[in-house]
Amino acid sequence: MYQQMIFPNLAVNDLDAATKFFTELGFERNPQFSDDTGAAIVVSEHIVLMLLTKDKYAGFTKKPIIDSKASSEVLLCLSAESREKVDEIVDRAIAAGGTETGEKQDHGFMYGRAFDDLDGHTFEIMWMDPSVVEG
Repeated sequence: MYQQMIFPNLAVNDLDAATKFFTELGFERNPQFSDDTGAAIVVSEHIVLMLLTKDKYAGFTKKPIIDSKASSEVLLCLSAESREKVDEIVDRAIAAGGTETGEKQDHGFMYGRAFDDLDGHTFEIMWMDPSVVEG
């Protein structure tokens, strides 16, 4: 079966700083698809963040690029394998210069926290009890 992938493209102000931020979270930069205008950050086998300079990003759209620190266009939610992994990822993001946003969400069977990256893009990290997901 074909495994679909997703490549969220994010406009960033400082490509080097944004790349460093995400590698400090434990993700890897794929040099094959990275250059001085963009960095491919491998989140998982099927998720690759494309960090793009604003000039590069503008080449893919005729719409104005928003100030992601002042406006929200999308919330990116990533699953984690455990409650501890949620905390680990968000704590790493804060240590790397990100900002925790909102309150912890603890519903017993589901747990999540969120952070804004250096450019204000919001990432929600969540864990859900597998037995609940399976029904």
